[in-house]
Amino acid sequence: MLEDVVLHAAGHVMMGCMRFTEHELTAALTGAAKSVLASRKEVRKSGVDIDTAWEAMGRYERFQMLDALGGQILPVLVALPNVDVAPGTRPSYSTKQVSEVVAGLVEDDVSRLRRVVVVKARTALVQTALAHVPPRLDPDSLGTTNGS
Repeated sequence: MLEDVVLHAAGHVMMGCMRFTEHELTAALTGAAKSVLASRKEVRKSGVDIDTAWEAMGRYERFQMLDALGGQILPVLVALPNVDVAPGTRPSYSTKQVSEVVAGLVEDDVSRLRRVVVVKARTALVQTALAHVPPRLDPDSLGTTNGS
């Protein structure tokens, strides 16, 4: 189901040279969605573990959240510049880099104040998603059973 959301949302963005794998995009989107869920008042007050709250949501409710967030996050991730990522580390971008990409993707028909708010909020959301991208694997160790 989540892969369908990633592929569906990715279909709405340019599919040039993608720097993230489907697994990385899925992890980023899921992590951002769980962070948004954790920020909800009813979840915070319930004291329930975020993974438990996530699993308690219906499949369609999770899909709706992932689809909405995917439309905001995935175009930015795809538009970020290509960076070298050492095995065992995550891709990292400065807030300024993310903010510039977000600003370039925000619709032109919004007021100046709304644009500022959207850019700031979406930048924070994308940074949260990037924090959930798993560390890159060493491509040389992928074909071995013991990693050496």
